[in-house]
Amino acid sequence: MELTQLKNALVGVPSVSGLSMEQRKRLTIAVELVKNPSILFLDEPTSGLDARAAAIVMRILKKLVDAGRTVVCTIHQPSIDIFNAFDELLLLKEGGEEIYFGPLGRHSSEMINYFEGIGGVSKLKHGCNPSAWILEVTSPTKEAEIGVSFVEIYRNSHLYNRS
Repeated sequence: MELTQLKNALVGVPSVSGLSMEQRKRLTIAVELVKNPSILFLDEPTSGLDARAAAIVMRILKKLVDAGRTVVCTIHQPSIDIFNAFDELLLLKEGGEEIYFGPLGRHSSEMINYFEGIGGVSKLKHGCNPSAWILEVTSPTKEAEIGVSFVEIYRNSHLYNRS
């Protein structure tokens, strides 16, 4: 968790003294790891962090995954780099119905190909953040506009039937 240099530090008060927000997030994750959970659930592990601190937290999470841990995160408005750090995506529409559960692929290519293969879905523009694009093209407004049900499309897909 890269906390050795902080072994004698006081946690302190946020923004006043002690550990930074990023260090606090890493410490919180480390405390949970002491329990040796089979799955680590993290709610918004990068929220409130600047890009550098978020990258550090994501690098540590990736190391945990590479060591065989299962890590599940909720995240909103991730940068391209943060989004691409994930291996798989579970995308839910309002009401909690699945519209995608599968691999992201390198540079989100598998998710992008899946949604671009749906008639009426606009292509991802070069340089656009895939996480912002996917929320835009699967919005209830867009779904009604192009006349599709992303829930039904997903339920009839190879991704849904793979398990």
